[in-house]
Amino acid sequence: MKNITCIVGTRPEAIKMAPVILALRDDRFRVTVLSTGQHSHMLHQALSTFRITADIDLSIMQERQTLDAVTAKVLQGVGYFLDRAEQDLVLVHGDTTTTMAATLACFYRHVPVGHVEAGLRSHDLDHPFPEEANRIITDRLSTLWFAPTERAAENLRREGLPVTENSLFITGNTVIDALQATIKQKREPSAHLQRAMRHQGPLVLMTAHRRESWGKPLESICHAIGDILEARADLQVLIPMHKNPSVRETIQAILGQDGRVTLCEPLDYPDFIWAMNRCDLILSDSGGVQEEAAGLKKPLLVMRNISERPEAMEQGTAELVGTSRERIREAALAILSDESYRERLLNRGANPFGDGSASKRIVQGIRRYYERR
Repeated sequence: MKNITCIVGTRPEAIKMAPVILALRDDRFRVTVLSTGQHSHMLHQALSTFRITADIDLSIMQERQTLDAVTAKVLQGVGYFLDRAEQDLVLVHGDTTTTMAATLACFYRHVPVGHVEAGLRSHDLDHPFPEEANRIITDRLSTLWFAPTERAAENLRREGLPVTENSLFITGNTVIDALQATIKQKREPSAHLQRAMRHQGPLVLMTAHRRESWGKPLESICHAIGDILEARADLQVLIPMHKNPSVRETIQAILGQDGRVTLCEPLDYPDFIWAMNRCDLILSDSGGVQEEAAGLKKPLLVMRNISERPEAMEQGTAELVGTSRERIREAALAILSDESYRERLLNRGANPFGDGSASKRIVQGIRRYYERR
């Protein structure tokens, strides 16, 4: 029986890795879940949604932590674990600092790494920052690559990585697995969310957290929200605020006194999916939300200049609008006033990010890798 450690550090990683962890356990692998605690409370909240508890928690999170501090703590903490518990494979996800530093710790010890959500590229090291560098480094040091789409797989081939049919697998994105599993539960929203969302009219859901948006770009986003509210008297806005103080302070300063804006703590995953389903429009700079919005067929304005998920724009569920106050306002009001556009989304084809079986394909890929060795 192979020993596989799944490493997570942030809430999105926990959500996207949870279906993989469950699928590995169903296939009788010996699985260890290691949490770095890069995002502490939000991470464990997400894992608990899927009835998963971390076996090891490095608890590295500190107030206003820096990238180099996170990198050093993850590198040392994961290294300490690997020196004391021999592993056949370590699985990491996506593009966080936890992902990159954990991969580096494995590389130093010749421990094979499988990269879930491999091959995404914006081709700009500053957007998103530092995620683009994190995923390039992770892919370069990996042994197995689980690409969500054919485009992501082609990025890996084009970069000359030593991928073969026994090491590169196109799986779909595991967030669709998590999304479908959550919808099947048919959970009612929590009481505090129901109280906040008594409004029956149009609803906009907004999330923003990216490092490159801190400061003036985020201020522009918030002012755009104010403009949209001014133009639409029937509208309400829900903003689950990221824990980062730099994000929260800006949002609260500009929108905190508007009675039609509900500012709340980060929602647990079932509540967040309920809010996405309930809303008429999503504004976000998140990567995962681009995939989830496509799965739910909800219109999304991506508040970034570049996306490593162009499939969402090609399918038509998402539009890149950057952080321009005027552009966000115009695009949002155009979609909110066009009911026929929202209806057309319901008739789109298959979700480019997968069919809900990505985790099973990842397990099959791991089996294939060991059988062909």
